[in-house]
Amino acid sequence: MEWLEGLGLLGLFIGTFLAATVVPFSSDVLFIGILLTGVNPWTVMIVGTLGNWLGGLTSYAVGYIGKWEWIEKWFRIKPETLEKHKKKIDKWGPPLALLSWLPFVGDVFSIGLGFYKVNFWKCAAYMLIGKGVRFTFWVLLFLQYGESVKEFLF
Repeated sequence: MEWLEGLGLLGLFIGTFLAATVVPFSSDVLFIGILLTGVNPWTVMIVGTLGNWLGGLTSYAVGYIGKWEWIEKWFRIKPETLEKHKKKIDKWGPPLALLSWLPFVGDVFSIGLGFYKVNFWKCAAYMLIGKGVRFTFWVLLFLQYGESVKEFLF
């Protein structure tokens, strides 16, 4: 992950994008690392949010192109199980995309929303809000305690 940090904002964009797909790592450490380099925190928040959001939309697209027959055949999941999950997705709908930033399950939510063809625009909006709130939280925390962290680390 250090090589991504070395790329600065481009590395942050790539890292947050990949972290929102099925690549198993959290972009939070990378995000904080870039904040510690002295880049404007709000620029970091915007780049991180956009990368993570576009990665989440990519996961949605992967789910969208999926077919029930493939899931049944390749993953040996019964149609009843798919129906059960569809009912849960239908119950929560697009607001479920607010949680797409969560480690591990967030990617599953994004893929599931696409797979079950939940309204793209609503999912995209909720996903952007959720990911934006996450990175805004980190920026606010950094603005409050960043100097203490820098002194501790350096």
